[in-house]
Amino acid sequence: MCNFSGRDDFFPRRCVLVHGPVIIGAGPSGLAVGACLREQDVPFVVLEKSDCIASLWQKRTYDRLKLHLPKQFCQLPNLPFPEDFPEYPTKKQFISYLETYANRFGIKPQFNECVQSARYDEACRSWRVKTVSTSGCGRTEVEYICQWLVVATGENAECVKPEIDGLKEFEGEVLHACEYKSGAKFAGKRVLVVGCGNSGMEVSLDLSNHNAKPSMVTHVLPREVFGKSTFEFAMLMMKWLPLWLVDKILLILAWFILGNTEKWGLKRPSVGPLELKNTQGKTPVLDVGALQKIRSGEIKVVPGIKRFSSGAVELVNGEKIKIDSVILATGYRSNVPYWLQESEFFSENGFPKAPFPNGWKGKAGLYAVGFTRKGLSGASFDAKRIAQDIGNVYKTDLNQKKQKVPSHRRCISQF
Repeated sequence: MCNFSGRDDFFPRRCVLVHGPVIIGAGPSGLAVGACLREQDVPFVVLEKSDCIASLWQKRTYDRLKLHLPKQFCQLPNLPFPEDFPEYPTKKQFISYLETYANRFGIKPQFNECVQSARYDEACRSWRVKTVSTSGCGRTEVEYICQWLVVATGENAECVKPEIDGLKEFEGEVLHACEYKSGAKFAGKRVLVVGCGNSGMEVSLDLSNHNAKPSMVTHVLPREVFGKSTFEFAMLMMKWLPLWLVDKILLILAWFILGNTEKWGLKRPSVGPLELKNTQGKTPVLDVGALQKIRSGEIKVVPGIKRFSSGAVELVNGEKIKIDSVILATGYRSNVPYWLQESEFFSENGFPKAPFPNGWKGKAGLYAVGFTRKGLSGASFDAKRIAQDIGNVYKTDLNQKKQKVPSHRRCISQF
């Protein structure tokens, strides 16, 4: 979400009538919906605040990032990954796949369109999406009018920077993980990584040769069990066993494969990894090499933070550590509440109120994709249902898609 202060009433303005849905977000979720709509021969417009597709992957991820799940669980509808891609594609490979995907299905987003608001107009039974376009040398206010609105901004729309006592007084460099690229610039520095997920572990691993201090970690699972990915193994068990029992089995296997991780400071919560993912959206940490660094002492695990000072951090156990830099691997959140003027379908945290698999459709032509807390496979599942639902109405009631336009504003373009 982008905010502009000092609004100028002389901004150029235009109104766009869309003969199909408006999709907000050109990440994997938005692309998946667009591809499925293309299969249904339904026109659409994709609005993207950045200047490229998948901006999270292209601009806010570290260089060593790979998909945490095997590629068969991450491919989008109607296009598998190339056969020569490894089981866990790299960041560069995944971006290449998404660009190929967009080209294959003719998805051409309207870039640099920052959504200011979206509301349903009961009078004309249409969605009104207001944006500020920053393409070119100026700014233009645009209002899109459509029958269907697909929210595809996802779970990771903006970074979370927690308020930690004393952090503003810390004199060293403070970065969020979205700004981190590699450990090269931190060579020889004492870096504290704050966070408890895969990003925290992987950033710590990347920094391990440069005196990095890793974050606290919740569940740590081996990436593979019996030659299969842990996720794939869990999904197989879920076909016959209840979630709580699968959680128990995963923890037992993790104990045998990884050993007692608590002696290195990695404490496990009482809630199992799959239940934690379903209820709180927190992804279990899959070990890709950091655990060995922790065992050897190259990565130090520290307890909770009490406060920061100018060049150090005080921990909850009273220990003080001198540090040069801080990396906040504290995750992301939805930004839907900031711009969507609706409270029945979405909750205050920016997620649909109904859990998966029922959180994809609201009322009055409102849809959501990428909020399942089940990764790309969940987004693909919802994208197919959304496109089919819209396609059924579009094909049988094409003439009723025309929108009424307010008399004080003239529509000068159409899609």
